Amino acid sequence: MKFQDMTLPVSERVEDLMDRLTVAEKVSQLVHRSRGIERLGIPEYNWWSEGLHGVSRAGISTVFPQGIALAASFHIDLFRKVVKAIADEARAKYHEFVRRGDRGIYKGITLWSPNVNIFRDPRWGRGQETYGEDPYWTSRLGVAFCRELQDEDGPSPYLKVMATPKHFAVHSGPEEGRHSFNSTVGKKDLFETYLPAFRACVIEGKAVSVMGAYNRINGEAACGSPTLLQTILRDDWGFEGFVVSDCGAIEDIFRHHKLAETAGEAAALALKAGCDLNCGKIYDHLIGAFESGMISEEDLDISLRRVLTARFRAGMLDPDETVPYSAISYDAVDSPGHRKLSREMASRAMVLLKNRDSILPLDRNNIKNIAVIGPNADSLDVLLANYHGTPSCHTTVVEGIRHAVNENTRVYYHPGCDLTSLEENFWGEHSRMHFTEACLLAEKSDVVVMALGLSPHIEGEEGDAANSDGGGDRKNLSLPGRQEELLKAVAATGTPVILAVLNGSPLDLGWAQENVDAIIEAWYPGQEGGNALADILFGKVNPSGRLPVTFPASAGDLPHFHDYSMKGRTYRYAEAEPLYPFGYGLSYTDFSYGNLVVEDLLEISGIIRVAAFVKNTGHRTGREVVQLYFRAESEEGGDGPVHQLAGVRNISLDPADEVSVEFHLTREDLGYYTERGDLEIGPAKYTFFLGGQQPGSRSAELTGRGILQADFYYNGEREVLREAPELNWNKKDGEHV
Repeated sequence: MKFQDMTLPVSERVEDLMDRLTVAEKVSQLVHRSRGIERLGIPEYNWWSEGLHGVSRAGISTVFPQGIALAASFHIDLFRKVVKAIADEARAKYHEFVRRGDRGIYKGITLWSPNVNIFRDPRWGRGQETYGEDPYWTSRLGVAFCRELQDEDGPSPYLKVMATPKHFAVHSGPEEGRHSFNSTVGKKDLFETYLPAFRACVIEGKAVSVMGAYNRINGEAACGSPTLLQTILRDDWGFEGFVVSDCGAIEDIFRHHKLAETAGEAAALALKAGCDLNCGKIYDHLIGAFESGMISEEDLDISLRRVLTARFRAGMLDPDETVPYSAISYDAVDSPGHRKLSREMASRAMVLLKNRDSILPLDRNNIKNIAVIGPNADSLDVLLANYHGTPSCHTTVVEGIRHAVNENTRVYYHPGCDLTSLEENFWGEHSRMHFTEACLLAEKSDVVVMALGLSPHIEGEEGDAANSDGGGDRKNLSLPGRQEELLKAVAATGTPVILAVLNGSPLDLGWAQENVDAIIEAWYPGQEGGNALADILFGKVNPSGRLPVTFPASAGDLPHFHDYSMKGRTYRYAEAEPLYPFGYGLSYTDFSYGNLVVEDLLEISGIIRVAAFVKNTGHRTGREVVQLYFRAESEEGGDGPVHQLAGVRNISLDPADEVSVEFHLTREDLGYYTERGDLEIGPAKYTFFLGGQQPGSRSAELTGRGILQADFYYNGEREVLREAPELNWNKKDGEHV
């Protein structure tokens, strides 16, 4: 049979196989649990697998730091190594499972990652899965994830693993209403903030698939939106892969969005709009939709062609010996090398927020007693976050500190309180009952490390975060339960306090910033998190993480959660002064910047060159995250960002070393969006900012670093670089832009 002939082009093999299938068999391939077709030797395949920060839900695997932590490293080369490790483990596990006849859920090579939604509001429970609030940085990491996962630059003609950027689009909470809410968003915000990362993943990252979202966008269900799935994704961006629905999203079209009367109508609407694969069972109703004339066989073939092409491109229907990736040994899974990589990434992701009088790093030779206090100090949950695998070993915060101290140092441990309790329980145990002993241990110690924060039980996806007060989201940014009271009680003992915060989203740390000696944002750091934190505490690693999301001073500074306008949101549009700004983070050494150059090479090579010298003026080797921002001021630009990130370089410098760091910006990089959704350039005044943080007085105050600034005037004729497609939203419910 021609579809089995590996010498033929994939397109010919796909067409031959499609010609041999009945309508029922075609439909059976368009649900995530695709049935086997025994008469043709086509094995079943379950498309649902996860790989957000390690192979998830499929048994043993390396658990790397959560997505928000990966972004906080601002180290794209190290990030690529993490993604390669995930791809290796996914391939190794897939082939071993298949060899043993196990083709179950979560055991495939279609990873439904990365999550490139913009973390627009810090209360969103799934913000932890994202790469933060900035479209540029999210785009760069999304592209790197897709290319590395699929091995786009490798020698094999096969896809290594399939990437699936999600959730397309404008999906950033609230969780409790995700099956029914309508995201009302204007063209400017849509093309300036919500879509760039998806566009980059498709065009630059070559993503094979894209996952649609649960919600509606301006009246259209995301998984049944001709505007998103055809006009923007396929017509404008040239996407040739397949679209998969989020799980249960097609059912939402008729049950919650009320855009269809029956399951069959919802299935037909989504299929014809361009959603090719259904995570769920609603596409089983496509047979009835075909029989009643709602869809044609050609409608089925359009989607089936995309889905089968992906299977052929991944080598799923070819013998193992012809697919190089089948030779990846199972020994790669949770290997010592991958565990070492997880530890390195975790330490690079942690952000030093405060270091009064340079109390850190600690001198392990001068500490006799150290107290480790807090509900997250010995917790596995806060290492793993959500969408995680099962590590063969792990190291909690207190274990990591025990490993790091001298053999003569005594490590005291006490949880102090639990994460959320406020009142006494049935047996009369009060939520403050352990404060006395925790303070006693603090008094006996030379220094206290307090491990506080959140957990995946408090923030996460709808239904997963059982103790969330907002259906997976949070209603405020405070430390839950009695944690801040515990922190105040321990600090009152007079023993120096180092606060390690383990969480996936911003917290109100205002009191801690004013009163404790040091603060480390540790995120959900993966299976080696305890060792990684100890590496920071005792100076084995000089911290270099930076915040990929703004920490507001209070939740009162935030717009309404249900408002999808970017006004007042993220560092690009915020009006209130934050507690900690985007891009912020301290080091154990100091850096200085000088000799800023902005060179106009647009007419010669199509770029603007921005360069400066960076010098390590301190006494330790350290990494600096060099950040380039710009602001465009033009009458046509409307209410543009206050400033926006345009480039990042992560460099390592020994004391007294100095290097030149250079950025190249294209005309499109300098484009600004109008309210019409058009991307234009000039005439405009551009102000460039280069330094170790974003512009702003608060940034300089916190970091002690200055920032270089230069103006550039572009007076060329205004040019529309890319016209936004006409938005033909569904008007059934009367909602529109």
